[in-house]
Amino acid sequence: MKVVIPGGTGQVGAILRRALTGAGHDVVVLTRRPAREGEVHWDGETPGPWTAEIDGSDLVVNLAGRSVNCRYTPETLSAMMRSRVRSTRVVGEAIAAAARPPRVWLQMSTATVYAHRFDAANDEATGVIGGGEPGVPRYWAYSVEIAKAWEREQERAGTPGTRKVALRTAMVMSPDRGGVFDVLLRMARLGLGGAIAGGAQYVSWIHERDFARAVEFLAGRDDLTGPVNLAAPDPQPQRAFMRELRRAKGVPVGLPATRWMAELGALAMRSDTELLLKSRRVVPGRLLDAGFTFDFGQWPQAARDLVRRSRTGAR
Repeated sequence: MKVVIPGGTGQVGAILRRALTGAGHDVVVLTRRPAREGEVHWDGETPGPWTAEIDGSDLVVNLAGRSVNCRYTPETLSAMMRSRVRSTRVVGEAIAAAARPPRVWLQMSTATVYAHRFDAANDEATGVIGGGEPGVPRYWAYSVEIAKAWEREQERAGTPGTRKVALRTAMVMSPDRGGVFDVLLRMARLGLGGAIAGGAQYVSWIHERDFARAVEFLAGRDDLTGPVNLAAPDPQPQRAFMRELRRAKGVPVGLPATRWMAELGALAMRSDTELLLKSRRVVPGRLLDAGFTFDFGQWPQAARDLVRRSRTGAR
């Protein structure tokens, strides 16, 4: 199978490229800065020679978009919106113009599209789309608008010969340096892995192996279209999530942090507190209904595996 991954040089792209290449697939990554074999230049906005890679491919997995690992200023939020919408639009144009369009287009989206809530889990059928929650920062609603615009751009693309799925993805956990798990593990190791602002907010996550397996599963299921949650069925309150991570690492204590301390920490890390404070209680309703089984469905098991591999450098 030939797989084209626009925007595939980040953490999630590296995970997917590694898994698909290891499974024997031909993987082409579209990137602004090609540096390795199998990478082809594109700008994420305009058609070019790169469109020849999509013509005749079997699967496109579009991961392109500005990283969320930044301060959420008006400028960076605008850049997130622009990069996601424009890259999705041009991928759709390339698929529409292909003489031999791919069978499947998997489009990255985000679990952030769901509301900040504690009372019930969000699946695809009954989940509450966010944007109107009382008592949360106003810019959180713009993050939801970005997610909705991202999915809407794929929906409106004129690609009748290509099945389309939006991947509402939770935090992808892998031992790779610089990824979200690496940051959380470092916090735990430094004794900072306690409850943040009480720790009741839910953390939704998916192990890297299950993320890659879910992509292959969705590529092969002709009956699945539209939004699909890529999240493990075990979202955890943040205090429990970090407690299990500390246990896996052998760190007995994690200092708690207030909301203002989280603000200072996010500022120091050039990140944003939405990633720490928004309650993302997301479950994989459609994947489970379709018969997908998780290798790492529970967080304690996943945390032990990830900590062990971070020690040994295994990928």
